[in-house]
Amino acid sequence: MSVYTYGVIAAVILGIGIAAFFVEVYLHGLRRKTITAIVFWTLGFCVVAMVPLLTPVTVYSYGLMFAMAVLICSLLLAADAQRKNINADIIFDLVFWTIVGGIIGARLLYIILNYPFFIENPLEIIMIQNGGLVWQGGLILGAIMGASFIEKKKLALPQILDLSAPYLALGQSIGRIGCFLNGCCYGKEVAWGIFFPVHNAHLHPTQLYLSAGLFLIFLILKRYQKFSQIPGLVFASYLILEAALRFGVEFFRADHKALFFGLSIYQFVSLGILIFAFGFAYAMLIKHSSPDNLS
Repeated sequence: MSVYTYGVIAAVILGIGIAAFFVEVYLHGLRRKTITAIVFWTLGFCVVAMVPLLTPVTVYSYGLMFAMAVLICSLLLAADAQRKNINADIIFDLVFWTIVGGIIGARLLYIILNYPFFIENPLEIIMIQNGGLVWQGGLILGAIMGASFIEKKKLALPQILDLSAPYLALGQSIGRIGCFLNGCCYGKEVAWGIFFPVHNAHLHPTQLYLSAGLFLIFLILKRYQKFSQIPGLVFASYLILEAALRFGVEFFRADHKALFFGLSIYQFVSLGILIFAFGFAYAMLIKHSSPDNLS
C-alpha cells in the first residue's frame, strides 16, 4: 500500500470519527466516557490501517469500515440505552448477536442470488473481504437473532427496535464507504463519474449515494425519536426510508442485471420490505390506539 492510499483511508477514518464526535455532542452534549471511546477507536483504526504500509499484512478497507461502523454505533446506542435505564452490557450483547446473524444472513442471500459464480468458485464463499453482503438478508436474519435475544432478556421489542433504528442507518452509512474504497456495489458508467481503477472506468459512485442517503435517514430518525409516541414507528420509518432509498439507487447500479420489468432482485426485495414495514406500522397504530391504550 502506498503512502497516498494510506492518507486517503486515514482521512476517511478521521472524517467518520469527527462526524461521530459532533453527532454525539449534538445529541447528548459532552459526555467524557463516550467521547473518549470514539477518539480512542478512531485513532486505533488509523493505526490498524497503517499495518499494510509497514508490513506485508493485508488490511481490507471493507472490513475496516465495517468494524468501525459496529464500534461507533454500539457506543452511541449503549449511551442512549443507559439514559433509558437499560444496561449497556445488554446492548453490547444484543449488537454482537445481531451482527453475527446479520453477516450470515447478508452473505447467504448474496450467495443464493449469485449461486452460479459460487458453484464455480466455492472458496469465494468465505471471502467476505472482497464484498458481497446483501442488506436485506442481513436485516432478516439479524432481526431474528436480535429479536430472540431481546425476548430472552424480557425487554420490550418495539422500544428496542426504535432505539436501534437510527444506528442501523448510521452503521450502513459508514459501511458503504467501505464499499466505495473496495470498489464493490458499483454504478453504471458515466462520463462525469468517479474513476475506479479496479473497473478502469468512470462510474456512478452509488456507494456514496447510499452512504449520504443513509446518513440523512439517521438524522431524520434521531429527530423523529423525540416526537414519536407510538412504539415501533421509528423502526418502521427506518425500513420504509432505507428500502425506498435502495430501490431508487438500484437504477444507477451496474453490478447485477435487471430481473423483470427493468427491476433488479434487490428492488423486488425492497418492495417486500416496504409492504412489511407499512403493515408493521399499521399494526402498531391499531394496537396503541385501542381503548386499553388511550388515557
